[in-house]
Amino acid sequence: MADQDDGPVRRGRSPPPGDTSSNHAHFDAPSIASTTDNASRSTSAMTSPLSMDFKNVEPDDQALPKFPPLLHSPLGPESKMTAASDDVDDDECTAKPFQRTRSPGSDMKRNKGAVYEKVGDQGVCKMHKFSLYETATRYYIVGADVMDKRFRILKIDRTADAGNLSIAEDEIVYTKKEMSQLLNAIDDGNKSTGGMKLKCSTWGLLGFIRFTGAYYMLLITKRSQVAMIGGHFTYSIDGTELVPLTIGSSSRFKPDLKNNEEARFLGILNNLDLTRSFYFSYSYDITRTLQHNIITERAAVAKGVSHPHPQDYNSMFVWNSYLLQPATAALKNTYDWCLPIIHGYIDQSVIARRSRYFAGARFLKRGANDLGYVANDVETEQIVSEVLTTSFHAPGAKLFANPNFTSYVQHRGSIPLYWTQDNTGVTPKPPIEMNLVDPFYGAAALHFDNLFERYGAPVYVLNLVKSRERTPRESKLLQEYTTAINYLNQFLPEDKKIMHKAWDMSRASKSRDQDVIGTLERIAEDVVTTTGFFHNGDGITTMPKVQNGVARTNCIDCLDRTNAAQFVIGKRALGHQLHALGIIGDTSIDYDTDAVNLFTHMFHDHGDTIAVQYGGSQLVNTMETYRKINQWTSHSRDMVESFKRYYNNSFLDGQRQEAYNLFLGNYIWAQGQPMLWDLATDYYLHHADPRAWSGKGRRSYINWYNPAFLEKRTLPKYVGPSGLLAGKEIGFFDDYWLEYYKPLAKDATIYPPSKSAQN
Repeated sequence: MADQDDGPVRRGRSPPPGDTSSNHAHFDAPSIASTTDNASRSTSAMTSPLSMDFKNVEPDDQALPKFPPLLHSPLGPESKMTAASDDVDDDECTAKPFQRTRSPGSDMKRNKGAVYEKVGDQGVCKMHKFSLYETATRYYIVGADVMDKRFRILKIDRTADAGNLSIAEDEIVYTKKEMSQLLNAIDDGNKSTGGMKLKCSTWGLLGFIRFTGAYYMLLITKRSQVAMIGGHFTYSIDGTELVPLTIGSSSRFKPDLKNNEEARFLGILNNLDLTRSFYFSYSYDITRTLQHNIITERAAVAKGVSHPHPQDYNSMFVWNSYLLQPATAALKNTYDWCLPIIHGYIDQSVIARRSRYFAGARFLKRGANDLGYVANDVETEQIVSEVLTTSFHAPGAKLFANPNFTSYVQHRGSIPLYWTQDNTGVTPKPPIEMNLVDPFYGAAALHFDNLFERYGAPVYVLNLVKSRERTPRESKLLQEYTTAINYLNQFLPEDKKIMHKAWDMSRASKSRDQDVIGTLERIAEDVVTTTGFFHNGDGITTMPKVQNGVARTNCIDCLDRTNAAQFVIGKRALGHQLHALGIIGDTSIDYDTDAVNLFTHMFHDHGDTIAVQYGGSQLVNTMETYRKINQWTSHSRDMVESFKRYYNNSFLDGQRQEAYNLFLGNYIWAQGQPMLWDLATDYYLHHADPRAWSGKGRRSYINWYNPAFLEKRTLPKYVGPSGLLAGKEIGFFDDYWLEYYKPLAKDATIYPPSKSAQN
């Protein structure tokens, strides 16, 4: 990728800005559309929707040579680059713009009978870098692929009526020279109104949003690499820019500087810092687990599904889902231009995905809503793989069958009952109120049915709330939660029942005669052996394993105690994963070893990040607290974090909740409706409208689950590509080689490919 080397892992350097090479092994006869060429063309040729934006385009059959078609060869002779004179690594996290070149006769001219390359013609083709250009009436977004060799363009109208989004998508894939010619022609055609100028360079488009007037588009301007999964990079967002679409000099809808409501909405949106714990990937679906992604890809190969096939992102974890809706309505290939982002935590081997449903701050979002979504719902996945392997593919060109990948998934979430805490007072621990009667536990039923859908059965509930208190608070929830699980269990099959383990971890940690970590270790071993873990394989030479069910851990906040318990469960799973990979001889690993220390550091950061997002401060009680080491240092830190959490909950959570509601589309401005800041409560923004469901039949109180969700998940034996896909190279299905190794980039060192890549 051009100018991609912005993280700790680097495999090459991008071409220098002056490189205008246009010939590449991925192209089939590059060509440019002529708006006056009426000659017959192949079905893959099309007239560019941008042709109306430039003038003086004349056909000339002899202007440009017609190149012979080139075969798809990711590692052809022309790819063996020698080292360039520039030996400086590009460590910047800011995208570089598309380099336009001016040359005599750069008008758009094309010979007759030209054959275009269209989107999807040659397997995987994703854009990794974008340049935003503007004229008086249009925005143009130019996208470049990972090798800076193939380009596409998108046009956005800046003069559309307020509330309308006018986008024209060009499906033609251009070479660098052709794109330069196209942009020069657009520039020439707009000379009378100031021409075309580069506004900014971006790493991706997050979508479109409007408040009281016209639309804005949200762009990623800075990024940093945080992980690499199967040869695919994952990035954190380090900078964004909100660009209004109606600033052009000829726009009929200039921004109303006196519109205080619009300005206030912008201010609320700015309270959501997208540079803190938001992540994206161009080519790996981080909204899904590794197990789901591998099964999906294996099934697609076996069925002969053409590539690239549509992505099935998990909407629960796509935080910019609301911003993507206008793009989905206007674009054919939405995710070629727009990037889904997740909120949570990623550090190479640990991925935490926070649900966007019923999302908010600690005391403002407790329990569950009437759709079964719970507060602080976080899915944590740990991926452990052999470091000597890169791709998901096994030797022998077995697609997505590499046995060196394992993963384990667990879940945390608020107790799925109707309960609240009023933090309008000054007490740091407001009383717990259960003021909504739910005799058939409808919210809990919806929640557990959703867990069955996501993870299968059984669900192992590790409930860490207090059982004995002088003034009942948490213990009230323990009793009600236990009753709810017992009620739901009576209708489930015997081997699919919810497993409920209640343990007062807080009381045990304060007792001198109880071994908190030892108890958690025993529980963790029972959990991991019950649910299993995912281990990839072809089903012939290596037998795969699939995780069925999930551990659902909660305390009252799903923060401190929950994180410690999840760490111990993760540690036990790590031992099983390393054993499955053949790295250790047993399934257990000791504390204070290098591997566990590294895992502890990642999980500590994971816990701090989740705690800041929900509670406003880092973990109050860490693993050192529960292991009873470094007591003096830990005690002082715990006091500081407790005060920070109290301050944030009391004074800042309201602002944060408003920002969540606006960004997630929970609140949408409408004429005559109350403003977001005038709402006395956001209750109806997170619960179903009674007018929508009051006339419908209720779900069965007995058959509350979907039996299909209880079926055992399996990974079938490997079936290779067939039909038209038979004989295709790995690069047709997966561009990991180009993304990670960048073999065709200038100043790149060419390493011998691994066995899986060679085969």
